[in-house]
Amino acid sequence: MRIANFSGRLVLIADHRAIDVEQASGGLFSADPQAVYERWAEFRAWAGQAELPAGTAFAPSALGSPAPAPRQLLAIGLNYRDHASESGFAAPEGLPPVFTKYVSSITGPVTEVTLPPGGHTDWEIELVAVIGKRAERVYEADAWSHVAGLTAGQDISERVVQLAGPAPQFSLGKSFPGFAPMGPFLVTPDEFTNPDDLELRCAINGEEVQKGRTRDLIFSVPALIAGLSAVLPLLPGDVIFTGTPAGVGLGRDPQRWLAPGDELVSAIEGIGELRQTFLPG
Repeated sequence: MRIANFSGRLVLIADHRAIDVEQASGGLFSADPQAVYERWAEFRAWAGQAELPAGTAFAPSALGSPAPAPRQLLAIGLNYRDHASESGFAAPEGLPPVFTKYVSSITGPVTEVTLPPGGHTDWEIELVAVIGKRAERVYEADAWSHVAGLTAGQDISERVVQLAGPAPQFSLGKSFPGFAPMGPFLVTPDEFTNPDDLELRCAINGEEVQKGRTRDLIFSVPALIAGLSAVLPLLPGDVIFTGTPAGVGLGRDPQRWLAPGDELVSAIEGIGELRQTFLPG
């Protein structure tokens, strides 16, 4: 099953068309895309047996984030060995670094992003998991049952702010407006042959800069849920950015940063693509 946020309304995606959930359910479910996660099991049951109407054609630019207002957005650093190495760090042995991207940075999949003036803005394609059932002290073997679905995300990062000061400001450097695009769809785990092995790729102006597979995550989606939920409850609709593979601008020699006019296209197998165009600050 695929859902999306179409012009601020929750929709099911079938045959590349959008079906309005509030209308199709006769008001049983809200149009609010974020609200569905509180009733995820009930929603899945309804969607599996409902007689759905024909959908509406849509443009990707009309889609918002499938989780536009999570109570918690947790992001993971150094979760691929090749990225840890290019960043000058050893691969983590315990839970990797955890930070947040503030919710105001969330956008949909096709956007224009204003570059912070004087900054060094970088790219990081990431698989994103959205929680569908409260997870607290969850065993790794049970973790997938707490996931509503997977989507694509870009952890856009302004490195000057991120690394300045007596201690790094990860969350601020990664939370400028538009720095957390997600989408285009939320795809339930059962739609994938293997949800633990998906290809990620990222290109700037048609030049591939990142390519990897989620099987190479040091801490898989279930391992992250187990580790995080041992510390804090993960709530329905919460978002986890799971980390990025090698190829970011910070790790290059010479280093490379996004510039005005650049088009960043990021894609994950079985989910779809994000497309960001960058404007001068």
